[in-house]
Amino acid sequence: MKYPLILASSSPFRQSLLQKFNLPFESFSPEIDESPQANETPEQLVKRLSELKARAATQHFSTGLAIGSDQVAVFNNQILGKPHNKQNAIKQLSLFSANTVTFLTGLCVYDITSNKTKTLIEPFEVVFKALTREQIEAYCDAEQPYNCAGSFKSEGLGICLFEKLNGDDPNSLIGLPLIKLSQLLAEFGIDVLAAQTPQAS
Repeated sequence: MKYPLILASSSPFRQSLLQKFNLPFESFSPEIDESPQANETPEQLVKRLSELKARAATQHFSTGLAIGSDQVAVFNNQILGKPHNKQNAIKQLSLFSANTVTFLTGLCVYDITSNKTKTLIEPFEVVFKALTREQIEAYCDAEQPYNCAGSFKSEGLGICLFEKLNGDDPNSLIGLPLIKLSQLLAEFGIDVLAAQTPQAS
């Protein structure tokens, strides 16, 4: 493979998603300010942050394809942050009960050598069941999703909060839309399937 792949994330969830491609990659933690700018839309925010994360790779690597990703949950046109504690998580999940939350994931692939970026935004909708206070509290105690946008972990028990998922790629909900990522990598000359090396038997 002509490029090293670099994941601009220290998230174990994103790392395990990228491992599905069965290609070697390195990762680092991009230290960037994730605060929204004045009058920035959710779409503009995830696009800007995913690009900033990918470009931060130049601090650690001189060549390679860097993958940056950023996600926000949006409800009633408001960006939902991480709850950080049980009280806020209960408040968020009570609002979502019987409603739809949209997740927007910004995805950027950045070629350090040519300084080219390709960025897209992948939407994904989550329709919540009607939830009782008791169910919400039990969920918060069991999974403590206080560091997750939207107050749930869809890759864990959080799946039980939902009635329906609408979107092209369930991986985007966990933070890395792999279908779109394989398409972006192809635009940079990496065919994920063709790049596989035969396993030694």
